[in-house]
Amino acid sequence: MRAPHLSIRLKLTLGSLLPLFVAILFCSLAGIYIIITRINVLAQEKVRTDLNSAREVYSNEIGHIRDVIRFSASMPFAAQALSADNRQAVTPFLSALRQNEHLDILTLVDKHGRVLYRAGNPAACGDLDSNGDLTSRALRGEVSAGSLVFPPEQMLLEGKELARRATIDIIPTERAKPGAKKSEYSGMFLVASAPVKDAAGDITGALYGGVLLNGNNAVVDRIKQIVYEGVQYEAKDVGTATIFLDDTRISTNVQTRDGKRAIGTRLSAEVYNRVIINREKWFDRAFVVNDWYFSAYEPIFNLDGGVIGSLYVGMREQPNTALKKKVNLIFGGVLLIGSLFGLVVSGFTGSHLSRPIRELQRLVQRFSAGERDLRIATETRDEIGELAREFNSMTGTLMQREAAIHELNRSLELKVQERTAELESKNLLLLKTQEELVRAEKLAAVGELAAGVAHEINNPMAIIRGNAEVLLMDLPPGNSNREEAEIISQQVGRVEGIVGNLLSFARQQRKALRRVAIDRSLEEILRQVGHQVQLEGIELRRAFSMGATEIEGDENQLRQVFTNLIVNAVQAMENGGTLTVRTDCNGEEGTCRVEIGDTGSGIPPEQINDIFTPFFTTKSSGTGLGLSVSYGIVENHGGTITVTSKECEGSQFIVTLPLLQATAGRDGMGERART
Repeated sequence: MRAPHLSIRLKLTLGSLLPLFVAILFCSLAGIYIIITRINVLAQEKVRTDLNSAREVYSNEIGHIRDVIRFSASMPFAAQALSADNRQAVTPFLSALRQNEHLDILTLVDKHGRVLYRAGNPAACGDLDSNGDLTSRALRGEVSAGSLVFPPEQMLLEGKELARRATIDIIPTERAKPGAKKSEYSGMFLVASAPVKDAAGDITGALYGGVLLNGNNAVVDRIKQIVYEGVQYEAKDVGTATIFLDDTRISTNVQTRDGKRAIGTRLSAEVYNRVIINREKWFDRAFVVNDWYFSAYEPIFNLDGGVIGSLYVGMREQPNTALKKKVNLIFGGVLLIGSLFGLVVSGFTGSHLSRPIRELQRLVQRFSAGERDLRIATETRDEIGELAREFNSMTGTLMQREAAIHELNRSLELKVQERTAELESKNLLLLKTQEELVRAEKLAAVGELAAGVAHEINNPMAIIRGNAEVLLMDLPPGNSNREEAEIISQQVGRVEGIVGNLLSFARQQRKALRRVAIDRSLEEILRQVGHQVQLEGIELRRAFSMGATEIEGDENQLRQVFTNLIVNAVQAMENGGTLTVRTDCNGEEGTCRVEIGDTGSGIPPEQINDIFTPFFTTKSSGTGLGLSVSYGIVENHGGTITVTSKECEGSQFIVTLPLLQATAGRDGMGERART
């Protein structure tokens, strides 16, 4: 009886993937449900509820102060004291009330707002109360209570120590909004006010009092005790509460790393914008001082409805993180056990099914190593048997195609080498052409500008020169003003020289072509250069090898080039050195070469590409046109000028010129002089 045909894919799926799939599916569903859906959501919802409880505690504190003030204002002695303007009548009662109820301020004012008695500062009386809406509401017959911010000057009136107690040094805090304030001097109070009425029910004044929250942690500690019941994790409180004045913690049980209350730290910019600016509640996880918390914030409003701070409660995230880790370990253990079980089952099944596959793998490795004419016996009727038959067919086909591929590769490599060589050559030509175009555009633009400037300067300089010459003719030798006139004439000559360089740069002069003996011209330049620059400490080295060989060119222009290069070389050697002038001739290429080298300070690498740019100079008295004009002259002669330099070792300029010029010159401006 023939065995049923079962596919290898079905065998591997049932034997290897099914157990592992069941374990992964079970653990994933349980982990997603417990960890993601439940823990974080419940924690954040608890913080939301905690904020409501904290608000009730805060409101109860305000309500307590309201009840105290309302009850005290209804006492008959207060109205009697106001009617008689008798401070002594209320002093014992208000002083005892302030002390018993732990009030920081307690003040009695008449119906005109004039202070009759301040329990915290009895000496300050008779002034008009400046509490604004708090007093005016009471004088209108309303009992009001809430939160208010007192400036430092008002706290000094209410009690001499209040301003000092309210002062809080601000601690720089990460994520806080930018601000330059170093200390908080204002104070936040829980306040209440009530009208004082006489026996006829007429309002004779008002009584107000309050508690300073700056540095007063009683309210936040009561919130923590009521809401979180002192729950701790790793010896640290799980829950915290904070009261902010603007963005500064003025009352808190959040602790810094050294175990102190984090009073003076600031609210993060993100929460500040949401709660203080947008007047909205904020619920999310947040980094508070030095730990992550599930946090909730809501704005604190003053009596006028303006936001003056915020109330915060938070629960440390670490206990929830520990719970999630514990759950992860439990499900990780389940996953590990399930995976081990799956591995055992799949290992047994795979061992039975993989034997023919390993045999096929060995044959493939031998084929890859270079063996050919390999065949595998086909014994099964499943996909493995079909794969073996296909392998036998493949090896024969591959052997035939390998020969064709090798031949094609050889042909392709030759073509690639040829195309690569052509591309490299064209790329070099393109780069060189681009550089020439950029330089030509720059020279044309600067040349046009230089021509205009030189034209505008020539006319006034001619007038100045003429007037200077008239002055020199009128001033006899020895006259005290003759030296200044001579200086004017000298400086006019210098300006005319600069203008001449500008004109030389702006337009390419026509070449007066003739036979020029380079060695002889260089020798004359070296003999005369001492009139332009000091040669003291300079050693001249001549290496002339052209002899009587002459080139075709404009001798004056070429002398200008070589003179400029030699002068620059001498000026580069301020402390002396060696000036080397070398020539040689290449008859096969039809060129001559002039090298001018120095042992001066050299050219910095970052300036080497700018030295031929018009108006670029490192000299305090230079115009930056010498090398630009020289570059243009050499290029106009069909030659090149290059430079190599090392800092502190010197520079070498190399001028290469053709022995013969084209019939009309490279730029169509050359003409051969008749000799």
